[in-house]
Amino acid sequence: MHDIVIRGGTILDGSGEKRFAGDVAIDGDTIAAVGGKAGPGRREIAADGLLVTPGWVDVHTHYDGQATWDPILAPSSWHGVTTILFGNCGVGFAPVRPEHRDALIDLMEGVEDIPGITLTEGLKWDWESFPEFLDVLERMKRTMDVGAQIPHHPLRVYVMGERAIRHEPATADDIDAMRRLTGEAMRAGAFGFTTSRTNSHKTTKGDFVPGRRAEIAELTGIGQAIGAAGFGAFGMNSDFDDEQAEFEWITRLGKETGRPVWFLLTDRYKDPQRWRRIMAGVRKARAAGASVTAQVAGRPVGVILGFATSINPFSLRPSYRPLDDLSAEQRLERLRDPALRARLLAEKPSDDQLARLSQNRLFITTRYDRMFPMGTPPDYEPTQDSCIAAIAQREGRTPDEVAYDYLLEGADRFLFFPVTNYVEGDLEIVREMLTDPATLLGLGDGGAHCASIVDASVPSFMLTHWGRDRARGPGLPLELLVKRQTSETADFFGFKDRGRLAPGLRADVNLIDFGALSLHAPEVVADLPAGGRRLVQRVDGYRMTLCAGQPVFENGRHTGALPGKLVRAGR
Repeated sequence: MHDIVIRGGTILDGSGEKRFAGDVAIDGDTIAAVGGKAGPGRREIAADGLLVTPGWVDVHTHYDGQATWDPILAPSSWHGVTTILFGNCGVGFAPVRPEHRDALIDLMEGVEDIPGITLTEGLKWDWESFPEFLDVLERMKRTMDVGAQIPHHPLRVYVMGERAIRHEPATADDIDAMRRLTGEAMRAGAFGFTTSRTNSHKTTKGDFVPGRRAEIAELTGIGQAIGAAGFGAFGMNSDFDDEQAEFEWITRLGKETGRPVWFLLTDRYKDPQRWRRIMAGVRKARAAGASVTAQVAGRPVGVILGFATSINPFSLRPSYRPLDDLSAEQRLERLRDPALRARLLAEKPSDDQLARLSQNRLFITTRYDRMFPMGTPPDYEPTQDSCIAAIAQREGRTPDEVAYDYLLEGADRFLFFPVTNYVEGDLEIVREMLTDPATLLGLGDGGAHCASIVDASVPSFMLTHWGRDRARGPGLPLELLVKRQTSETADFFGFKDRGRLAPGLRADVNLIDFGALSLHAPEVVADLPAGGRRLVQRVDGYRMTLCAGQPVFENGRHTGALPGKLVRAGR
């Protein structure tokens, strides 16, 4: 007798092959049978009319800190995610010396908008080395499995101290030490290494991150440790300042190490054709024998602007500064003062506040034609006639006035500002990226940008928007959408025992009422340590999510089960 039998569902097995009807049988934490009629089960789950898929494997999150104190890992767990990977963008918390802990918190707060007060309260720092960090992760049970990559910035600071923060070049001894520590991390189970070479990533003071100006010799020296391990990937976020030179060294690295090299790719307002040039570079690198892949997003990377979030068009203006430490309710009360309203509308953003923003977020000061009221359910492909600039023109008011008065209606009023992937005013570019075999789905950033972005819901959006609801152009087949966030992500990073519904693999499964699948509007909650606030986004339609054969969520409620564990690469 099987432990669990899921009866009569429509199975999308993660392979990309056509869906089929049948049963899924589970014994312990393993799938025993897929398709046809299974034998009896101790628990039988009726799945008539439901989609049965593998659990989502989300390979771009920033739960590095949260995973040390939070077993639930919402909102990702609400959206059918059963495996996450963090340590992305070169930021994280290991290795670390005691004297550099605050610097790493500042980095994470600046780059990923995770409240410093939350990290100070939540992190226990019962590790120094990266292997010790993995050991700490292993001690906690969770709703899902977690994996980690070794991030460049902590590694560089650990080896070079203040010289790393001052962006000094690494010496041969420094590089040798970073290579050795990366090898140590890989042997302990890291899934790879990540770095950041973009001006978008800054500390809370507006300084560039420690690895921003790292020389190629340093990066390739570290990459050699990935090659020596024989598993794992080398990842980065890069501005591609010199596109030809950047592709030369990553192509060489990919060929010499034999390991995958990936980087983040979105479009940009200032250079709409950049992403096409970059993809041409990817294909050229692949033709030369290097495994180079662009990691792309499933929707616009959208900043959520509001008087309860961390940023809005007025939060950069001098008269807004005294409101920073107020609660959302207190802030709204002050903002209703006509005199303060008039003063804020008359002011310009201050230079020191602008200096702290990433290059893409600077557009919130000027691009009201790319700023949209966020309704319920939220529209992630809004039309141009619904933008703030168009509303202002119709009403004979300034865009500032329209935006201010809309946000003033309540703490739950948000403006959606797609900072990337909306150059052409629709999602055709995203669809083109998603159908390119040289790309990998990622960039959900679960756990990060706590009070400005909530893209941990992308796994659900992939099905609702691309698989069912898109009205402004073609959608995508469900078979592809499931494959992109299960077998493809699992295979790329070496999660060998998951990503498909097949006998012998890990029983990570979603049961989805596809017709009822629906995203809620984002909401701000203050449930992080020390009262830190974050945006979350709920979803309807997940009837059940199983991790390792145990139902962890049923009808949106946590069952109390915590079968999730640390996954170590190469094991």
